[in-house]
Amino acid sequence: MKKIIPLLILSLTLACQSKNQNNLSKEGTQMEMYEENWESLKNYEIPQWMKDAKFGIFIHWGPNSVAERYTDWYPRWMYLDSGIVNPQTNKVVNNNAHPAVAYHREKFGDQKDFGFKDMIPLWTMENFDPKTWVNLFKQSGAQYVIPVAEHHDGFALYESTITPYNAVDMGPKRDVLKELTDEIKKQGLICGVSSHLAFNYNYYNQQPYFDTGNPRYADLYGPPHTMGDSVSTEWLADVWWPRTKEIIDNYQPDILWFDFYLDRAEFAPYHKKLATYYYNSGIERNKSVVLQTKNLHYKSYPEGTHMLDLERSKMDSLRRDYWQTDTSIGKNSWYYSKNWIPKDAGSLIADLMDIVSKNGCLLLNIGPRKDGIIPEDQKKTLLEIGQWLEINGEAVYGSTYWEVYGEGPTRTATGHLSENKNKGFTQEDIRFTTNEDALYATVLVPPTEDVQIKYLTNSKIDISSIQLLGYDGNIEFEQSAGGTSIKLPKDTDLKHALVFKIIKAKPQTNNLSAH
Repeated sequence: MKKIIPLLILSLTLACQSKNQNNLSKEGTQMEMYEENWESLKNYEIPQWMKDAKFGIFIHWGPNSVAERYTDWYPRWMYLDSGIVNPQTNKVVNNNAHPAVAYHREKFGDQKDFGFKDMIPLWTMENFDPKTWVNLFKQSGAQYVIPVAEHHDGFALYESTITPYNAVDMGPKRDVLKELTDEIKKQGLICGVSSHLAFNYNYYNQQPYFDTGNPRYADLYGPPHTMGDSVSTEWLADVWWPRTKEIIDNYQPDILWFDFYLDRAEFAPYHKKLATYYYNSGIERNKSVVLQTKNLHYKSYPEGTHMLDLERSKMDSLRRDYWQTDTSIGKNSWYYSKNWIPKDAGSLIADLMDIVSKNGCLLLNIGPRKDGIIPEDQKKTLLEIGQWLEINGEAVYGSTYWEVYGEGPTRTATGHLSENKNKGFTQEDIRFTTNEDALYATVLVPPTEDVQIKYLTNSKIDISSIQLLGYDGNIEFEQSAGGTSIKLPKDTDLKHALVFKIIKAKPQTNNLSAH
Protein backbone atom coordinates (compact mmCIF):
# COMPACT_ATOMS: atom_id res chain seq x y z
CA MET A 1 0.00 0.00 0.00
CA LYS A 2 2.89 2.35 0.82
CA LYS A 3 4.17 1.94 -2.74
CA ILE A 4 0.78 2.33 -4.45
CA ILE A 5 -0.23 5.68 -2.89
CA PRO A 6 2.94 7.58 -3.86
CA LEU A 7 2.69 6.18 -7.38
CA LEU A 8 -0.95 7.28 -7.60
CA ILE A 9 -0.10 10.78 -6.39
CA LEU A 10 2.79 10.98 -8.84
CA SER A 11 0.52 9.82 -11.66
CA LEU A 12 -2.14 12.44 -10.87
CA THR A 13 0.48 15.16 -10.56
CA LEU A 14 1.99 14.31 -13.92
CA ALA A 15 -1.47 14.19 -15.52
CA CYS A 16 -2.31 17.68 -14.21
CA GLN A 17 1.03 19.02 -15.38
CA SER A 18 0.49 17.47 -18.80
CA LYS A 19 -2.97 18.98 -19.15
CA ASN A 20 -2.33 22.43 -17.74
CA GLN A 21 1.30 23.28 -18.28
CA ASN A 22 3.69 20.87 -19.92
CA ASN A 23 1.93 19.74 -23.07
CA LEU A 24 4.10 18.33 -25.83
CA SER A 25 3.50 19.27 -29.44
CA LYS A 26 3.67 16.75 -32.25
CA GLU A 27 6.96 18.41 -33.09
CA GLY A 28 8.25 17.13 -29.74
CA THR A 29 8.78 20.50 -28.07
CA GLN A 30 7.45 21.31 -24.65
CA MET A 31 4.65 23.89 -24.63
CA GLU A 32 3.23 25.84 -21.72
CA MET A 33 -0.28 27.24 -21.67
CA TYR A 34 -0.44 30.91 -22.64
CA GLU A 35 -1.74 33.67 -20.42
CA GLU A 36 -3.85 36.49 -21.80
CA ASN A 37 -1.10 39.11 -22.00
CA TRP A 38 1.46 40.15 -24.60
CA GLU A 39 4.40 39.09 -22.44
CA SER A 40 3.15 35.52 -22.49
CA LEU A 41 2.11 35.61 -26.15
CA LYS A 42 5.55 36.83 -27.20
CA ASN A 43 6.79 33.35 -26.30
CA TYR A 44 4.90 32.07 -29.35
CA GLU A 45 6.94 30.66 -32.22
CA ILE A 46 5.67 29.81 -35.68
CA PRO A 47 6.05 26.00 -35.89
CA GLN A 48 8.57 24.44 -38.22
CA TRP A 49 5.87 22.60 -40.19
CA MET A 50 4.48 25.98 -41.24
CA LYS A 51 7.91 27.26 -42.22
CA ASP A 52 8.50 24.13 -44.31
CA ALA A 53 5.13 24.35 -46.12
CA LYS A 54 5.69 27.05 -48.70
CA PHE A 55 2.57 26.65 -50.84
CA GLY A 56 -1.09 26.47 -49.90
CA ILE A 57 -4.55 26.66 -51.46
CA PHE A 58 -7.24 29.17 -50.45
CA ILE A 59 -10.89 28.43 -51.35
CA HIS A 60 -13.47 31.19 -51.80
CA TRP A 61 -16.79 29.48 -52.32
CA GLY A 62 -20.35 30.02 -51.12
CA PRO A 63 -23.57 31.86 -52.00
CA ASN A 64 -21.39 34.64 -53.49
CA SER A 65 -20.62 32.22 -56.32
CA VAL A 66 -24.25 32.29 -57.44
CA ALA A 67 -24.08 35.82 -58.88
CA GLU A 68 -21.30 34.93 -61.38
CA ARG A 69 -20.48 38.66 -61.77
CA TYR A 70 -19.14 41.22 -59.26
CA THR A 71 -18.76 38.21 -56.99
CA ASP A 72 -16.07 39.23 -54.49
CA TRP A 73 -18.30 41.57 -52.50
CA TYR A 74 -21.53 40.99 -54.35
CA PRO A 75 -23.71 40.89 -51.20
CA ARG A 76 -22.45 44.39 -50.33
CA TRP A 77 -22.31 45.87 -53.81
CA MET A 78 -25.82 44.79 -54.78
CA TYR A 79 -27.14 47.26 -52.18
CA LEU A 80 -24.78 50.22 -52.81
CA ASP A 81 -27.27 52.34 -54.74
CA SER A 82 -26.04 55.73 -53.45
CA GLY A 83 -22.33 55.46 -54.20
CA ILE A 84 -19.24 53.39 -53.49
CA VAL A 85 -18.17 53.52 -49.84
CA ASN A 86 -14.62 52.98 -48.56
CA PRO A 87 -14.89 50.11 -46.04
CA GLN A 88 -12.17 51.54 -43.78
CA THR A 89 -13.12 55.21 -43.64
CA ASN A 90 -16.81 54.90 -44.61
CA LYS A 91 -16.31 57.85 -46.97
CA VAL A 92 -18.13 57.84 -50.31
CA VAL A 93 -15.57 57.23 -53.06
CA ASN A 94 -18.00 58.23 -55.80
CA ASN A 95 -21.72 58.92 -56.02
CA ASN A 96 -22.52 56.35 -58.68
CA ALA A 97 -24.48 53.25 -57.85
CA HIS A 98 -22.43 50.09 -58.07
CA PRO A 99 -23.18 48.19 -61.33
CA ALA A 100 -24.11 45.17 -59.21
CA VAL A 101 -27.29 47.02 -58.13
CA ALA A 102 -28.77 47.05 -61.64
CA TYR A 103 -27.31 43.63 -62.45
CA HIS A 104 -29.11 42.09 -59.48
CA ARG A 105 -32.46 43.65 -60.33
CA GLU A 106 -32.22 42.40 -63.89
CA LYS A 107 -31.04 38.90 -63.00
CA PHE A 108 -32.84 38.19 -59.72
CA GLY A 109 -35.36 40.93 -58.98
CA ASP A 110 -35.78 43.92 -56.69
CA GLN A 111 -33.57 43.86 -53.58
CA LYS A 112 -36.62 44.42 -51.37
CA ASP A 113 -38.20 41.17 -52.52
CA PHE A 114 -35.16 39.13 -53.54
CA GLY A 115 -32.16 39.96 -51.42
CA PHE A 116 -28.96 38.12 -50.71
CA LYS A 117 -30.77 35.83 -48.28
CA ASP A 118 -32.80 34.54 -51.21
CA MET A 119 -29.66 33.62 -53.15
CA ILE A 120 -28.61 31.07 -50.53
CA PRO A 121 -30.93 28.29 -51.87
CA LEU A 122 -29.43 28.85 -55.34
CA TRP A 123 -26.02 27.70 -54.10
CA THR A 124 -26.69 24.19 -55.33
CA MET A 125 -23.20 22.58 -55.22
CA GLU A 126 -24.66 19.42 -56.76
CA ASN A 127 -21.26 18.43 -58.22
CA PHE A 128 -19.21 19.12 -55.10
CA ASP A 129 -16.79 16.28 -54.39
CA PRO A 130 -14.27 17.14 -51.66
CA LYS A 131 -12.17 14.07 -52.44
CA THR A 132 -11.63 15.23 -56.03
CA TRP A 133 -10.85 18.75 -54.86
CA VAL A 134 -8.23 17.74 -52.31
CA ASN A 135 -6.67 15.28 -54.73
CA LEU A 136 -6.22 18.18 -57.17
CA PHE A 137 -4.64 20.29 -54.43
CA LYS A 138 -2.16 17.51 -53.71
CA GLN A 139 -1.32 17.28 -57.40
CA SER A 140 -0.71 21.02 -57.40
CA GLY A 141 2.02 20.53 -54.80
CA ALA A 142 0.15 22.38 -52.05
CA GLN A 143 1.09 21.51 -48.48
CA TYR A 144 -1.83 23.24 -46.76
CA VAL A 145 -5.42 24.20 -47.57
CA ILE A 146 -7.55 27.01 -46.11
CA PRO A 147 -11.26 26.98 -46.99
CA VAL A 148 -13.35 30.05 -46.19
CA ALA A 149 -15.49 29.22 -43.14
CA GLU A 150 -17.56 32.40 -43.35
CA HIS A 151 -17.19 35.50 -45.48
CA HIS A 152 -18.24 39.10 -44.88
CA ASP A 153 -21.79 38.23 -45.94
CA GLY A 154 -22.37 36.44 -42.63
CA PHE A 155 -23.31 33.04 -44.03
CA ALA A 156 -21.58 30.18 -42.20
CA LEU A 157 -20.35 27.25 -44.30
CA TYR A 158 -20.42 25.16 -41.13
CA GLU A 159 -23.00 23.94 -38.63
CA SER A 160 -23.69 26.72 -36.16
CA THR A 161 -25.73 27.09 -32.99
CA ILE A 162 -25.25 30.88 -33.09
CA THR A 163 -26.76 31.77 -36.49
CA PRO A 164 -29.56 30.11 -38.45
CA TYR A 165 -27.82 31.28 -41.63
CA ASN A 166 -25.57 28.27 -41.97
CA ALA A 167 -25.04 25.64 -44.65
CA VAL A 168 -26.52 22.81 -42.56
CA ASP A 169 -29.85 24.57 -41.91
CA MET A 170 -30.12 26.48 -45.21
CA GLY A 171 -29.07 26.17 -48.83
CA PRO A 172 -27.16 22.93 -49.47
CA LYS A 173 -28.08 21.46 -46.04
CA ARG A 174 -24.52 20.12 -45.71
CA ASP A 175 -21.66 20.94 -43.37
CA VAL A 176 -19.41 22.12 -46.19
CA LEU A 177 -16.53 23.07 -43.91
CA LYS A 178 -16.54 19.68 -42.18
CA GLU A 179 -16.59 17.79 -45.47
CA LEU A 180 -13.62 19.80 -46.69
CA THR A 181 -11.57 19.80 -43.48
CA ASP A 182 -12.15 16.07 -42.95
CA GLU A 183 -10.92 15.31 -46.46
CA ILE A 184 -7.94 17.68 -46.18
CA LYS A 185 -6.82 15.91 -43.00
CA LYS A 186 -7.58 12.47 -44.44
CA GLN A 187 -5.31 13.10 -47.43
CA GLY A 188 -2.51 14.28 -45.18
CA LEU A 189 -2.46 18.01 -45.88
CA ILE A 190 -2.27 20.75 -43.26
CA CYS A 191 -5.77 22.03 -42.57
CA GLY A 192 -6.70 25.65 -41.94
CA VAL A 193 -9.85 27.77 -42.06
CA SER A 194 -10.48 31.46 -42.62
CA SER A 195 -12.87 33.88 -40.94
CA HIS A 196 -14.01 37.11 -42.62
CA LEU A 197 -16.92 37.74 -40.25
CA ALA A 198 -15.50 40.86 -38.58
CA PHE A 199 -16.55 43.10 -41.50
CA ASN A 200 -20.09 41.70 -41.46
CA TYR A 201 -21.20 44.34 -38.97
CA ASN A 202 -20.69 47.15 -41.51
CA TYR A 203 -20.89 45.13 -44.70
CA TYR A 204 -24.48 45.85 -45.72
CA ASN A 205 -26.23 49.07 -46.66
CA GLN A 206 -29.31 48.85 -44.45
CA GLN A 207 -32.21 50.75 -45.99
CA PRO A 208 -35.99 50.42 -45.44
CA TYR A 209 -36.48 49.87 -49.19
CA PHE A 210 -34.11 46.87 -49.10
CA ASP A 211 -34.54 43.61 -47.21
CA THR A 212 -31.36 44.56 -45.34
CA GLY A 213 -33.41 47.13 -43.43
CA ASN A 214 -35.74 44.48 -42.02
CA PRO A 215 -34.69 43.59 -38.43
CA ARG A 216 -36.08 40.11 -39.07
CA TYR A 217 -32.92 39.32 -41.02
CA ALA A 218 -30.44 40.81 -38.53
CA ASP A 219 -28.70 37.45 -38.10
CA LEU A 220 -27.46 37.80 -41.68
CA TYR A 221 -27.37 41.55 -42.33
CA GLY A 222 -26.35 42.65 -38.84
CA PRO A 223 -28.30 44.57 -36.19
CA PRO A 224 -29.97 47.80 -37.38
CA HIS A 225 -27.47 50.67 -37.42
CA THR A 226 -25.92 53.24 -39.74
CA MET A 227 -23.20 51.89 -42.00
CA GLY A 228 -19.83 52.90 -40.62
CA ASP A 229 -20.81 52.90 -36.95
CA SER A 230 -18.32 51.45 -34.53
CA VAL A 231 -18.82 47.73 -34.06
CA SER A 232 -21.02 47.27 -30.99
CA THR A 233 -19.72 45.47 -27.92
CA GLU A 234 -22.94 43.43 -27.88
CA TRP A 235 -22.38 42.12 -31.41
CA LEU A 236 -18.80 41.26 -30.62
CA ALA A 237 -19.75 39.40 -27.47
CA ASP A 238 -22.90 37.70 -28.77
CA VAL A 239 -22.04 37.01 -32.41
CA TRP A 240 -18.43 37.39 -33.50
CA TRP A 241 -16.68 35.81 -30.53
CA PRO A 242 -19.03 32.81 -30.07
CA ARG A 243 -18.91 32.03 -33.79
CA THR A 244 -15.12 32.27 -33.78
CA LYS A 245 -14.96 29.84 -30.86
CA GLU A 246 -17.33 27.48 -32.68
CA ILE A 247 -14.88 27.24 -35.56
CA ILE A 248 -11.91 26.65 -33.26
CA ASP A 249 -13.66 24.12 -31.03
CA ASN A 250 -15.55 22.12 -33.65
CA TYR A 251 -13.11 22.08 -36.58
CA GLN A 252 -9.74 22.30 -34.82
CA PRO A 253 -7.84 24.11 -37.58
CA ASP A 254 -4.05 24.06 -37.57
CA ILE A 255 -4.09 27.48 -39.27
CA LEU A 256 -6.65 30.18 -38.44
CA TRP A 257 -6.67 33.05 -40.95
CA PHE A 258 -8.42 36.38 -40.39
CA ASP A 259 -9.34 39.04 -42.89
CA PHE A 260 -9.18 42.78 -42.30
CA TYR A 261 -11.55 44.55 -39.86
CA LEU A 262 -10.26 42.32 -37.08
CA ASP A 263 -7.47 44.90 -37.01
CA ARG A 264 -9.62 47.73 -35.67
CA ALA A 265 -9.80 49.35 -32.27
CA GLU A 266 -13.24 47.88 -31.52
CA PHE A 267 -11.71 44.39 -31.63
CA ALA A 268 -8.79 45.26 -29.33
CA PRO A 269 -10.37 43.55 -26.28
CA TYR A 270 -10.38 40.32 -28.30
CA HIS A 271 -6.90 40.36 -29.82
CA LYS A 272 -5.10 38.82 -26.86
CA LYS A 273 -8.18 36.75 -26.00
CA LEU A 274 -8.31 35.22 -29.48
CA ALA A 275 -4.61 34.34 -29.64
CA THR A 276 -4.60 32.90 -26.12
CA TYR A 277 -7.72 30.83 -26.66
CA TYR A 278 -6.59 29.50 -30.04
CA TYR A 279 -2.99 28.75 -29.07
CA ASN A 280 -4.12 26.98 -25.91
CA SER A 281 -6.67 24.96 -27.87
CA GLY A 282 -3.76 23.71 -29.95
CA ILE A 283 -1.74 22.82 -26.88
CA GLU A 284 -4.69 20.85 -25.50
CA ARG A 285 -4.55 18.65 -28.58
CA ASN A 286 -0.74 18.56 -28.62
CA LYS A 287 -0.37 20.73 -31.69
CA SER A 288 1.40 24.00 -32.40
CA VAL A 289 -1.06 26.14 -34.38
CA VAL A 290 -0.77 29.28 -36.51
CA LEU A 291 -2.78 32.49 -36.25
CA GLN A 292 -2.58 34.56 -39.45
CA THR A 293 -3.72 38.21 -39.42
CA LYS A 294 -3.05 41.38 -41.40
CA ASN A 295 -2.38 44.26 -38.98
CA LEU A 296 -3.90 46.55 -41.64
CA HIS A 297 -3.78 50.21 -40.47
CA TYR A 298 -3.97 49.03 -36.83
CA LYS A 299 -1.30 46.96 -35.12
CA SER A 300 -3.46 44.28 -33.54
CA TYR A 301 -0.62 41.82 -32.98
CA PRO A 302 2.98 42.71 -32.09
CA GLU A 303 5.72 40.93 -34.03
CA GLY A 304 6.36 37.48 -32.67
CA THR A 305 2.79 36.87 -31.49
CA HIS A 306 1.21 35.83 -34.81
CA MET A 307 2.01 35.26 -38.51
CA LEU A 308 1.67 38.27 -40.80
CA ASP A 309 -0.43 37.88 -43.96
CA LEU A 310 -0.29 40.30 -46.90
CA GLU A 311 -3.22 40.40 -49.32
CA ARG A 312 -2.26 40.64 -52.99
CA SER A 313 1.09 42.12 -51.99
CA LYS A 314 4.64 40.99 -51.23
CA MET A 315 7.85 42.06 -49.50
CA ASP A 316 10.65 43.88 -51.29
CA SER A 317 13.24 42.57 -48.83
CA LEU A 318 13.96 39.72 -46.46
CA ARG A 319 11.83 39.55 -43.29
CA ARG A 320 13.13 37.71 -40.26
CA ASP A 321 9.68 36.59 -39.12
CA TYR A 322 8.01 34.09 -41.45
CA TRP A 323 5.14 35.65 -43.43
CA GLN A 324 2.59 34.90 -46.13
CA THR A 325 1.17 36.40 -49.32
CA ASP A 326 -2.42 35.52 -50.12
CA THR A 327 -3.55 36.11 -53.68
CA SER A 328 -5.88 34.61 -56.25
CA ILE A 329 -5.42 32.83 -59.56
CA GLY A 330 -7.97 35.39 -60.72
CA LYS A 331 -6.44 38.80 -61.40
CA ASN A 332 -9.81 40.42 -60.78
CA SER A 333 -11.68 38.03 -58.54
CA TRP A 334 -11.64 35.68 -55.54
CA TYR A 335 -15.02 34.05 -56.10
CA TYR A 336 -15.93 32.47 -59.43
CA SER A 337 -17.00 35.01 -62.02
CA LYS A 338 -17.78 34.65 -65.70
CA ASN A 339 -15.33 37.49 -66.42
CA TRP A 340 -12.57 35.85 -64.34
CA ILE A 341 -9.14 36.88 -65.72
CA PRO A 342 -6.66 34.10 -64.87
CA LYS A 343 -2.99 34.38 -64.05
CA ASP A 344 -0.68 31.94 -65.79
CA ALA A 345 1.33 29.27 -63.99
CA GLY A 346 4.69 30.79 -64.95
CA SER A 347 4.01 34.14 -63.29
CA LEU A 348 2.66 32.43 -60.17
CA ILE A 349 5.74 30.20 -59.91
CA ALA A 350 7.95 33.30 -60.21
CA ASP A 351 5.92 34.96 -57.44
CA LEU A 352 6.24 31.84 -55.29
CA MET A 353 10.04 31.82 -55.55
CA ASP A 354 10.28 35.56 -54.99
CA ILE A 355 8.22 35.15 -51.81
CA VAL A 356 10.06 32.05 -50.54
CA SER A 357 13.46 33.73 -51.07
CA LYS A 358 12.30 36.48 -48.68
CA ASN A 359 11.22 34.02 -45.95
CA GLY A 360 7.57 33.80 -46.94
CA CYS A 361 4.99 31.40 -48.32
CA LEU A 362 2.20 31.66 -50.89
CA LEU A 363 -1.50 31.02 -50.27
CA LEU A 364 -3.13 30.79 -53.71
CA ASN A 365 -6.89 31.13 -54.08
CA ILE A 366 -9.26 29.25 -56.37
CA GLY A 367 -12.91 30.09 -57.07
CA PRO A 368 -15.16 27.07 -57.78
CA ARG A 369 -18.47 27.46 -59.59
CA LYS A 370 -21.73 27.38 -57.64
CA ASP A 371 -22.28 23.72 -58.65
CA GLY A 372 -18.97 22.64 -57.09
CA ILE A 373 -16.90 22.36 -60.26
CA ILE A 374 -13.41 23.88 -60.28
CA PRO A 375 -13.11 25.49 -63.75
CA GLU A 376 -10.72 23.90 -66.23
CA ASP A 377 -8.45 26.94 -66.55
CA GLN A 378 -7.89 26.98 -62.79
CA LYS A 379 -7.22 23.23 -62.74
CA LYS A 380 -4.73 23.60 -65.59
CA THR A 381 -2.82 26.28 -63.69
CA LEU A 382 -2.71 24.22 -60.50
CA LEU A 383 -1.50 21.12 -62.33
CA GLU A 384 1.24 23.10 -64.11
CA ILE A 385 2.45 24.43 -60.76
CA GLY A 386 2.39 20.88 -59.40
CA GLN A 387 4.44 19.57 -62.31
CA TRP A 388 7.02 22.30 -61.75
CA LEU A 389 7.18 21.60 -58.00
CA GLU A 390 7.60 17.88 -58.64
CA ILE A 391 10.86 18.73 -60.41
CA ASN A 392 11.99 21.67 -58.31
CA GLY A 393 10.46 21.02 -54.91
CA GLU A 394 13.80 20.58 -53.13
CA ALA A 395 14.43 24.30 -53.69
CA VAL A 396 11.07 25.09 -52.09
CA TYR A 397 9.80 22.68 -49.43
CA GLY A 398 11.76 22.86 -46.19
CA SER A 399 14.05 25.50 -47.66
CA THR A 400 15.07 28.75 -46.05
CA TYR A 401 16.44 32.09 -47.15
CA TRP A 402 20.11 32.79 -47.85
CA GLU A 403 22.25 35.82 -46.94
CA VAL A 404 20.59 37.77 -49.78
CA TYR A 405 17.25 37.03 -51.39
CA GLY A 406 18.61 37.43 -54.90
CA GLU A 407 19.52 39.90 -57.59
CA GLY A 408 18.06 41.55 -60.67
CA PRO A 409 16.50 44.81 -61.84
CA THR A 410 12.90 44.22 -60.77
CA ARG A 411 11.77 45.64 -57.43
CA THR A 412 8.59 44.39 -55.79
CA ALA A 413 5.84 46.90 -55.05
CA THR A 414 4.75 46.99 -51.42
CA GLY A 415 1.62 48.09 -49.60
CA HIS A 416 -1.89 46.73 -49.33
CA LEU A 417 -3.30 45.32 -52.61
CA SER A 418 -0.16 46.38 -54.49
CA GLU A 419 0.37 43.41 -56.82
CA ASN A 420 -1.13 45.21 -59.84
CA LYS A 421 1.71 47.75 -59.56
CA ASN A 422 4.37 45.09 -60.08
CA LYS A 423 6.32 44.95 -63.29
CA GLY A 424 6.99 41.53 -64.78
CA PHE A 425 10.20 39.77 -63.83
CA THR A 426 13.05 39.44 -66.33
CA GLN A 427 15.69 36.83 -67.17
CA GLU A 428 18.08 38.75 -64.93
CA ASP A 429 15.88 38.32 -61.84
CA ILE A 430 17.33 35.49 -59.76
CA ARG A 431 16.23 34.30 -56.31
CA PHE A 432 18.19 32.23 -53.78
CA THR A 433 17.03 29.55 -51.35
CA THR A 434 18.97 27.00 -49.32
CA ASN A 435 18.19 23.45 -48.27
CA GLU A 436 20.62 21.34 -46.27
CA ASP A 437 24.04 21.96 -47.85
CA ALA A 438 22.84 23.19 -51.23
CA LEU A 439 22.24 26.68 -52.55
CA TYR A 440 19.53 27.08 -55.20
CA ALA A 441 19.46 29.90 -57.73
CA THR A 442 16.09 30.26 -59.46
CA VAL A 443 15.93 32.24 -62.70
CA LEU A 444 12.36 33.58 -62.50
CA VAL A 445 11.84 33.89 -66.26
CA PRO A 446 13.12 31.10 -68.55
CA PRO A 447 16.35 32.48 -70.01
CA THR A 448 17.18 32.48 -73.69
CA GLU A 449 20.90 32.95 -73.16
CA ASP A 450 23.59 32.01 -70.66
CA VAL A 451 22.82 32.90 -67.05
CA GLN A 452 24.92 35.51 -65.25
CA ILE A 453 24.81 35.58 -61.43
CA LYS A 454 26.82 38.60 -60.30
CA TYR A 455 26.57 37.91 -56.57
CA LEU A 456 28.24 34.48 -56.74
CA THR A 457 31.81 35.67 -57.06
CA ASN A 458 34.71 33.33 -56.34
CA SER A 459 35.40 35.24 -53.14
CA LYS A 460 31.80 34.81 -51.96
CA ILE A 461 31.30 31.10 -52.54
CA ASP A 462 33.37 28.15 -53.69
CA ILE A 463 31.36 26.22 -56.29
CA SER A 464 32.41 22.70 -57.14
CA SER A 465 29.52 21.85 -59.50
CA ILE A 466 26.12 23.02 -60.67
CA GLN A 467 23.05 20.99 -61.60
CA LEU A 468 19.93 22.13 -63.43
CA LEU A 469 16.95 20.48 -61.76
CA GLY A 470 15.01 18.36 -64.24
CA TYR A 471 18.00 18.06 -66.60
CA ASP A 472 20.39 15.08 -66.63
CA GLY A 473 23.19 16.62 -68.66
CA ASN A 474 26.30 18.39 -67.42
CA ILE A 475 26.15 22.09 -66.68
CA GLU A 476 29.20 24.13 -67.62
CA PHE A 477 30.02 27.25 -65.62
CA GLU A 478 32.79 29.75 -65.00
CA GLN A 479 33.36 31.58 -61.75
CA SER A 480 35.39 34.75 -61.35
CA ALA A 481 35.62 37.97 -59.39
CA GLY A 482 32.76 39.25 -61.54
CA GLY A 483 30.33 36.46 -60.64
CA THR A 484 29.30 33.10 -62.08
CA SER A 485 28.39 32.45 -65.69
CA ILE A 486 26.29 29.33 -66.38
CA LYS A 487 26.11 27.97 -69.89
CA LEU A 488 22.49 27.33 -70.78
CA PRO A 489 21.87 23.89 -72.31
CA LYS A 490 19.74 23.87 -75.44
CA ASP A 491 17.82 20.63 -75.00
CA THR A 492 16.19 20.93 -71.57
CA ASP A 493 12.48 21.01 -72.55
CA LEU A 494 11.81 22.59 -69.14
CA LYS A 495 8.93 25.00 -68.53
CA HIS A 496 8.79 28.11 -66.40
CA ALA A 497 11.50 29.18 -63.94
CA LEU A 498 14.80 27.30 -64.06
CA VAL A 499 16.42 26.16 -60.81
CA PHE A 500 20.17 25.66 -60.58
CA LYS A 501 21.43 23.58 -57.66
CA ILE A 502 24.83 24.82 -56.54
CA ILE A 503 26.93 22.14 -54.87
CA LYS A 504 29.45 22.52 -52.06
CA ALA A 505 28.74 26.11 -51.29
CA LYS A 506 30.48 27.54 -48.24
CA PRO A 507 28.39 27.49 -45.04
CA GLN A 508 25.68 30.10 -45.35
CA THR A 509 24.60 32.63 -42.78
CA ASN A 510 21.14 34.13 -42.44
CA ASN A 511 22.17 37.76 -42.33
CA LEU A 512 19.32 39.90 -43.59
CA SER A 513 20.35 42.07 -46.50
CA ALA A 514 19.15 42.73 -50.01
CA HIS A 515 21.05 42.89 -53.26
